[in-house]
Amino acid sequence: MSATGRRDGLPAVGSAVVFRKTVTEADVGLFAGITGDFAPQHTDEEYMQGRPQGTRMAHGTLVLALTSTAAARLCTEHDVTAVSYGYNRVRFIRPVFLGDTVRVEYAIASVDPERRQALAEMRATTHQGEELVLVGTHILYCYPDEDGAS
Repeated sequence: MSATGRRDGLPAVGSAVVFRKTVTEADVGLFAGITGDFAPQHTDEEYMQGRPQGTRMAHGTLVLALTSTAAARLCTEHDVTAVSYGYNRVRFIRPVFLGDTVRVEYAIASVDPERRQALAEMRATTHQGEELVLVGTHILYCYPDEDGAS
């Protein structure tokens, strides 16, 4: 039986985790290298000093990737084996700047046992939770428990 008390391999509605990470120069540099996105808003401080934001910002998809970390932690803590099935209604509300600490709240909002899916609401903030920077819904496809219960 999973840590949630379910025997079907799905997380329980209300299961939640919080993940925090300070976005560093190395994070942005490595992410740019991996993705090939060297746009100046991420990589050129001098360029950004002349823009309204005044400084470089993290890639939106880097912030979205932090929600994946939260998903993996939830699955580990609740003994769920799942893969990402997609995202709905993802919105990048405010920029995340280098040095900001992102707080990701990730909670299971609903499950569909027939489709083996769980929907998780994602919410990312900075500045001790005061500034909302990202929202969305993550769809997880959940595999049955290894003992065959479904």
